[in-house]
Amino acid sequence: MSGLLEVIALHAADAERAEAGGADRIELCGTLEDGGMSPEPALVEKVRAATSVQLRVMLRLRAGFGTDGGEAVRLRGLIASYLDAGADGMVLGFLNGLGEVDPQVVTELVADGDWPWTFHRAIDSCLYPDRGWAVLRRLPRLDQVLTAGSARGLEHGLEDVLARARADAWQAGVIMAGGGLHPDHVPWLARAGVRAFHIGGPARPLGSYKAYVDPELVGSWRRLIDTEVRHAAGGDER
Repeated sequence: MSGLLEVIALHAADAERAEAGGADRIELCGTLEDGGMSPEPALVEKVRAATSVQLRVMLRLRAGFGTDGGEAVRLRGLIASYLDAGADGMVLGFLNGLGEVDPQVVTELVADGDWPWTFHRAIDSCLYPDRGWAVLRRLPRLDQVLTAGSARGLEHGLEDVLARARADAWQAGVIMAGGGLHPDHVPWLARAGVRAFHIGGPARPLGSYKAYVDPELVGSWRRLIDTEVRHAAGGDER
């Protein structure tokens, strides 16, 4: 048994290196400003030509997690362009003015299609996280939730992620742990039932986004995740 490893890429070279290291999926961002912004469709096409792994694209045009009707039209246009360029799915997540998951906006964006998608770390900024997770459960085709359990990252939110995974098989199945993921977190997460992991800086020398993704670093995460997932499932010993 193996886990899922997703790596942030900013260009085709990142994606190639992530695939060479054993990544299962790429999250493609245009920039990492404010936690990641949408790329141009031409970049999606370049990345698709460079790699065969699953490709999900960030859908976000402004800082924060809000949007409005006019921007939603632009976002729907981007979705169509990304799919035409070869994307397999999207990464998105929006909150309303009350700091809660906005099911109306999200459903409007994802309803017309058959592609899978990730709700990103907007969930960690929800005013009432339990209520937010209850809304996520009802959204169509959602198969991954990127979470650190806290807007401040896994260092502060690990216990929350573990508690959710242990208490609810559905949450364990959709959680993708990311946002300050450290190797020491992986055994705990795997034992709690988490099987998907997300890295950005840890895939790069010195954790710097000025450097390209390093296949050897990705490979070390690949081995760690697979070892701990097998161990947690009662397979081969570490």
